[in-house]
Amino acid sequence: MKKVLKISLITFLIISFSVGLFFGGFVIYNLTVSKVSFSTEKIAENTLSIQVYNVNNVLIKEENTISDKKIKLSSLPSYVKEAFISIEDKDFYKHNGVNYKRMVKAMLTNIKNMKLKEGASTISQQLIKNTHLSSQKTFSRKINEIFLALELEKKCTKEEILEFYLNIIYFGDNTYGIESATEHYFSKPASKLTLNEACTLAGLIKSPSYYSPVSNPERCLKRRNLVLSEMLKDNKINSQTYSENINKPLSLTLNYENTNKINSYSENAILEASKILKLPAKQLALAGYKIYTFQNPTKQEALNSTFENLKPENDCALISLNSKTGVVEAFAGNSAYRILEQKRQPGSAIKPILVYAPAINEDIVAPATQILDEPINIDGYSPKNVGGNYNGYVSVRECLSRSLNVPTIKIGSYVGLEKMKNYISKLGIELDSLDNNYAICLGGMTYGTNLATLAGAYTSLANGGKYSKPQFINYITDNKGKIVYKSNISSKQVFRQDTAYLVTDMLKTSAKTGTAKKLANFKFDIASKTGTVGTAKGNTDAYNISYTAEDVFGAWIGNMDNSVISTVGGGIPTEMAKQYFSKIYSEKTPDKFLKPTSVEEVDLDSLELENNHRLVKANSLVPEKYKIKEIFSKFNLPKEESETYLNILPAKIFGSVDGSGNTYLWFDAQSFLTYEIYKVADNKSVVLQTIENKNGKIEITDKLKNGERAKYYIITSIKNFVTGEDTCEKGNEIELVAIYEKDNKWYLSLDYSS
Repeated sequence: MKKVLKISLITFLIISFSVGLFFGGFVIYNLTVSKVSFSTEKIAENTLSIQVYNVNNVLIKEENTISDKKIKLSSLPSYVKEAFISIEDKDFYKHNGVNYKRMVKAMLTNIKNMKLKEGASTISQQLIKNTHLSSQKTFSRKINEIFLALELEKKCTKEEILEFYLNIIYFGDNTYGIESATEHYFSKPASKLTLNEACTLAGLIKSPSYYSPVSNPERCLKRRNLVLSEMLKDNKINSQTYSENINKPLSLTLNYENTNKINSYSENAILEASKILKLPAKQLALAGYKIYTFQNPTKQEALNSTFENLKPENDCALISLNSKTGVVEAFAGNSAYRILEQKRQPGSAIKPILVYAPAINEDIVAPATQILDEPINIDGYSPKNVGGNYNGYVSVRECLSRSLNVPTIKIGSYVGLEKMKNYISKLGIELDSLDNNYAICLGGMTYGTNLATLAGAYTSLANGGKYSKPQFINYITDNKGKIVYKSNISSKQVFRQDTAYLVTDMLKTSAKTGTAKKLANFKFDIASKTGTVGTAKGNTDAYNISYTAEDVFGAWIGNMDNSVISTVGGGIPTEMAKQYFSKIYSEKTPDKFLKPTSVEEVDLDSLELENNHRLVKANSLVPEKYKIKEIFSKFNLPKEESETYLNILPAKIFGSVDGSGNTYLWFDAQSFLTYEIYKVADNKSVVLQTIENKNGKIEITDKLKNGERAKYYIITSIKNFVTGEDTCEKGNEIELVAIYEKDNKWYLSLDYSS
């Protein structure tokens, strides 16, 4: 009895609260809430557009229309509407626009969770929200939504409401209405939808990006199966139909007709505006918002021209950012997917910002540092260079310009995973918790990144170590011209200035003689890095990221289904960079990269580098031909100075004579020294031979007459480049005698050391 009373009391309180809430809302609505008028025209509106402007406040001439292709409810298979009703509004045919029972349940859930998690909106309310109101979760908006839904139900039949709803609801990827969505996702009209496809679309509308069949197929599949389960519960399908469909894979046949539209500059600006204002694109159009961007028309035209000239059959995209601010000045893409919403493996394009810049910033290596390119194994991970070759000792500069994998992994191991991950996170690139091995040094990530984020990370190298986040939008105005959003152009120092300059200088080598050597003929400062991602079947992604002190350019070619492509990063993507920079710099020359005072040029002892792989400063005795110039951070200069040339060790000569009087002489030479081999015979001294620029064992021949005696010795010398005088040392002497015997040839060798 007590239990019954308790349940009755709770029920009474809930009903009383709900009634009080409704009538309280009614009073508030009439007294305080700013009313929104119901409009049948807003529901029936076919085509809307959003005005997007370039940096000169000129309207961008791209297709920014939002088209609602209409379809009659009677043209759809019955299971289509049943799928939407089962997952979105089971009592659609029972309520009058508002489901009070669901509202109370949602309200209690929200109270329990202490946040507005459940909305309990009916199909009628969703239709009103998507045509009359914003998506903001406010009390006044909810009150307006309820009363407008009640009014909608008075003026339209249930079938009309459902038809309006299916024709205007947002399905993601800039598709509004079930006809547009079916054409986009399945390449056919909505009248031909299968049960599985209908359930996929019905599951999408709760959160089109979260349940996207394009970017989140696993979530989409689970959501589709939930719709099937709800239809089974509601007796809209039988158990046999359920069993036949529940294990079927996700069906997706993307329509490529509008590939350029969803990857245009203006569409990406609209997408960014939707995220900023938390409104779908249709709401932006209905509200009359205007979007003012950073698009540079000259650069956009150059990018479009390059894109059309070299556009492959694969998915591809090009982007151009301002080096100093990171703003997106031009973009073009070709794919049935939103390219900048998809994450791809970056390949070797990640190396400069993940490995080399951190290693230099931490004073671990310098461009001249020698790294041994050899087989390695780190916790079972054994990377290989492209082609499977190893190169012995290679400078860091060459490692980067040639994009060698094994030395890159070694350098990454010197930095450490956590430090590298910390640096890359400051550049806007997110790594997954599973990205916890050195494969990330080569771009082997769980999810990867997108082209805009990758190109944006390079602003840190182009702009003295300062990173700026890429953005399309400058500001947004409402229908009255009031600015409702203004971009905040800012940068943060991620690397030291000298680090950015040193890495840039190495990437200039890449553009001259390395993997991006297609750019070698440019007369201005340009740095470049290529990247190629492949599997056992072939390459799947190809990149080029190139930059000057003014512009960062990025090109990507691949296929979202990971099918094989026929190019590498140094191929078409680099050719795209070449064409783009040729166009934008045809009448001007970009600024040079500014060399900071913390960078110093140093003369290195090339013999120490070659023979001992050590970074040693060349002293004044080192001949110019044995000096090599390289740049260093003043925080990481070579600490030793060459001693090789300070003390000359006299050369020791050896010799022998055979039975025919042929004399054989030999000694060990060093390439920075000059050797004069003297012969003394019959009281005459002559220079037999002069040896220069030779290293290792040297052999010389001579001829003695029968019974002839001769002495041989060596004068070793080096020029002092301070005084201009030669420093000389005489070595040992040997005396050789040739004695011929008619029947028994033999020789005598005498060695007189001086």
